[in-house]
Amino acid sequence: MMAPVPDHSAASDDQIEIVGAGPAGLVCAIVLAKANRRVTVREWHKDVGHRFHDDFQGLENWTDAQDVLDELAEAGIEADFDHSGLTEGVVFDSRARTHRVHGAKPLFYLLRRGSAPGSLDRALLAQAQAAGVEVRFNDRVTATAGNMILAGGPRRADIIAVGYVFDTAMPDGAWLAFGPELAPKGYAYLLVNEGRGTVASCIFTGFRDQAKHLAATVSYFERHAGLQMQNARGFGGFGNVRLPRTAMQGGKPVIGEHAGFQDALAGFGLRYAMRSGRLAAESLIRGTDYSKAWRQSLLPGLRAGVVNRFMFNRTGARGLDYLIGKLGANDTRSLLGTAYRLSFPKRLVLPLARFRYRDPLKDSSCDHVDCDCVWCQHGLHDASDA
Repeated sequence: MMAPVPDHSAASDDQIEIVGAGPAGLVCAIVLAKANRRVTVREWHKDVGHRFHDDFQGLENWTDAQDVLDELAEAGIEADFDHSGLTEGVVFDSRARTHRVHGAKPLFYLLRRGSAPGSLDRALLAQAQAAGVEVRFNDRVTATAGNMILAGGPRRADIIAVGYVFDTAMPDGAWLAFGPELAPKGYAYLLVNEGRGTVASCIFTGFRDQAKHLAATVSYFERHAGLQMQNARGFGGFGNVRLPRTAMQGGKPVIGEHAGFQDALAGFGLRYAMRSGRLAAESLIRGTDYSKAWRQSLLPGLRAGVVNRFMFNRTGARGLDYLIGKLGANDTRSLLGTAYRLSFPKRLVLPLARFRYRDPLKDSSCDHVDCDCVWCQHGLHDASDA
């Protein structure tokens, strides 16, 4: 006789369910489980890291004086994923002149995203399961119920990244370039570590022309950084930039990109995502106010990012070259940290920035009709079905 199938439509009073197995959801689950809470993570895809392709990403280390790996350790998260701290890199100005940026401490940690061994996503899954978290894949949540935390990922695309992952004999390094032909309102990057690389155009508008921008990006780095690719595999990803008014939905805490926790200037969201997961977990453990916690810990940096984006949208090539020169002439980590502090002048600019920073990012090129951009091919389907 077959055992009855349990009804998972609602959580019991002492059980906490997390919707989404991204970094925000898994960090939240680990913190809760280590505090002896019963946790279930429900992910509607078949595995972790479904949006990624073993591509390199950066875990930024400048928006807080504390090293991001120390911050994770305080939350009980081990840095047992493959990572490398980068203390220097190259930024190209509008004339393709090189500027070496550097920091006494890592500017960011290079890591991989996806489902492969050694990736951030795979490591966090293993830590969650070791802590006693039940993770259910192919489990679509259709309604909220009980003690639930929402971590379903981005709801729309404000940024897309399109590029290649590849093998290479190039030396390790990090290169960054700007220009409307490479990445409208965004940037192009090349990351190489131990014989593997990622090259991509991070586009904030003009999605329909992604193939043209990627081709220009590859050509640019071939000329100016000696890009060499073998076994190149294409990939695409997307992100949601939004300054949320609230991070609650139906009385449930919302974390990560589901809440819009994403840097408006450069799209770095991993640190915000994982920190929001920790804050939501601690609010349940301690019985404190999650809204108050995220506003105190995340909102100042998010607001500074909005002002930074507003200013970037209005900075021409000469102004950008000036800023790049300053980054290369000083400790870059320190300067970037200052840029993400909500100073008094930035507070004055913030109301206008909030009203206007998104205007240049509205993508009239993408009407979702016969379009093969990353959002239309992948994100639009995911968000509508989630």
